[in-house]
Formats: sequence, C-alpha cells, structure tokens
Amino acid sequence: MEQRFIKKENNPRLLLFFAGWGSDEHLFSRPVEDGYDYLLCFDYRTLDFDYSLLDGYREIRLLAWSMGVWVAGQILTGKDYPWQMRLAVGGTPFPIDDRKGIPEAIFRATLENFSDAALVRFRRRICGTAEQVKEFLSHAPYRPVPELHEELQALEQYVRRLSAPFVWDKAIIGTGDKIFPPANQREAWRGTAVIEKDVAHYGGALFDRLLSGEEAVWTRH
Repeated sequence: MEQRFIKKENNPRLLLFFAGWGSDEHLFSRPVEDGYDYLLCFDYRTLDFDYSLLDGYREIRLLAWSMGVWVAGQILTGKDYPWQMRLAVGGTPFPIDDRKGIPEAIFRATLENFSDAALVRFRRRICGTAEQVKEFLSHAPYRPVPELHEELQALEQYVRRLSAPFVWDKAIIGTGDKIFPPANQREAWRGTAVIEKDVAHYGGALFDRLLSGEEAVWTRH
C-alpha cells in the first residue's frame, strides 16, 4: 500500500483518506481544512501499513471511498485511535456481494476482461456525466493498466479471505452510483447513519467539499 502525506505541517489533527481502487495522489491532491495534515492511502496490491505515521495525532478524521472502505476496515479494526469521525463514501464493508456490494458477476467480468478499453469504460461509469468525466480526467491517476489489473486481482483475493468488524459513524450513498448499486449500499449500511446525495460513484465536487471540511456531514449531528 502507498501512504503519502499530501500535506504535512505537524498539525495536531489528521485527515486519513483511503482512496478507491486505481487511485493515486494525482486524483486526490486537493486542499484540506486548516489545522489538518493529510495522509492519502492507495494501491492495494498489498495491505502493508505503517501505523507509525498515525502516531502523535490528537484527532483523526477518517474518510474512505469505494474499495477503500473495505481496506480501511481491515487495517484499522481493533486500533484505538482518537477518531473525530469515520466516514464511508460509495462503498461497503462487503465489496464483492450480490446484496451488499458489487454484484459477483459484474466484478468477475471486470477482472477477467480488463484492458485499456475496459478502464476507459469503467471511468465513464464512475463519473456518470460528460462534465464529470472531464473533471476526473483533469486529475486522472498516472498508473499503468497492468498495475491496476494486479491491484484488482489482489483485492479479490484479500476480500475472499479477510473480514473485519470495523464500525463506521456515517456513510454517504450516491443515488447515481453505477458501481456499488445504491440498494446494495442501503442494505449494507443498516444500523449506520446514512446520507444520500445525487452524485455518481465519483463526484469531484463532493470530494472537494469533504477534503476541505466544507461538507456538513463531518458534524456529529
């Protein structure tokens, strides 16, 4: 796993973000709220994690997106950190699941038919609109297709072997999500506070607000 500080100013608070499959720092190098350092996690070909990078923070705001929701759960279950909020976006703790995640057949088809063209189609699906595709491409990850295929293969193996009971405070469901069906997300998040928004799987403006602290969802109410 890659862990990169996008912002490191020795602040007392940390924004810890587990991005989705296929991400890198180019997609999420965006402004964050004053008073926070910002550590981005991506590339889940391994789940190796340097916990020492979290030492010394008085407050940690956890954000996870898509497959990063599952990864964060595996990495952080049982860890006693000073959570300010644990927020999941566009993902579930059951990422390959016909009722609570990405339907099995769709995931397998994506994995088995992966190619440059398939990646282009996938990115269009996560964005939803031509305008959002343009915004995504302005931040597009710089990772080669074979590497992304390896990451997807690794995630499948990890998901089938590992499960952890991590507790999330809130979840955001995009009603236009074409990757994790909204109905499956609702089923997965029974018992957790849910906020539904009119966004696709990826929403650049939403992530701008979440990372900058402008989104009201960060409050406990």
